[in-house]
Formats: sequence, structure tokens, C-alpha cells
Amino acid sequence: MKTKTAFGIDKNLLELIKEKAKSTNRSLNNYVEYVLYQDVGKVPNDKTRKAIEEVQSSAELTTIENLKKYKESLF
Repeated sequence: MKTKTAFGIDKNLLELIKEKAKSTNRSLNNYVEYVLYQDVGKVPNDKTRKAIEEVQSSAELTTIENLKKYKESLF
């Protein structure tokens, strides 16, 4: 669901954003949304964050030196 919002932005920056949007064949709104998703959209959700914490806290990790052999060992 889209929500309309308003915010202030430097006039020169806005012109640069408009040019960039046009050069990528996007509307201003679509380009701004795209750029924000590239930054904010990469924030992991709770499930992914917990998995990352689990991996980072585990001392029992196996080092994989040969990915092909490791993958074959799984089957």
C-alpha cells in the first residue's frame, strides 16, 4: 500500500535526482523509492537477524575449503 508523504529537500539536489530518474527511465517517485529500497530495504528481518546472530556466536563452525566437495557430502 502506498502512502503519500511530503518532506523538504534541497532544490539543487532535487534537480539532480530528477535528472538521474530521467536518465534511468523512471519517474521521480519510482526512482526515489528505488534508491531508498537499495539502502533501507536491505535491513534484515527478525528471522534473518536471529540467524546472523546465531552464526556469529557459534564457535562450532566448519571451515569449507572446497565448496564442491562440501556440497557433494550433503547428498
